[in-house]
Amino acid sequence: MNMQEIKNVLESSEFFRGLEKSSTEKIADLCQVETYEPGTYIFRQGDFGEHLHIIAEGHVFLERVMDLGKGKGNVVIGILGKGRVFGCWSTLLGEAHKLMSSATCQKPTKIVTMRGSDLRNMMLDNAELGFKVLERLCFLLRDRIEGVYGAMEKI
Repeated sequence: MNMQEIKNVLESSEFFRGLEKSSTEKIADLCQVETYEPGTYIFRQGDFGEHLHIIAEGHVFLERVMDLGKGKGNVVIGILGKGRVFGCWSTLLGEAHKLMSSATCQKPTKIVTMRGSDLRNMMLDNAELGFKVLERLCFLLRDRIEGVYGAMEKI
């Protein structure tokens, strides 16, 4: 992917949609593109998280290992497609931590990825951008939590 394609992915994503083009261009400079084959894990539950990811192409399942009484099993808590964002949100607060779910690709998948700490530094340097990003994060996490509760009710 070239830089313009990365900008297009950012501008159409659920997380960065609506930001000023100048902000999107600066954020694009923080990004790298990674390609994954079907069945490949992007990260696993319990890994140390430092990155945010945006799906440019493909699908990602978010799974959580849960105790199901007689044993443990994987529960799909989210199915994400093009434009969806996932990863370690606490890096925007200056804290990396262990990831609470696994992310696996279900078909060939391209991901635009960035270190959360790099985006945090940009947010600290530009308070208006920082506010907009944190506002988007609040809406995104609200929607994601609602989705998890829906998945949990089906168990």
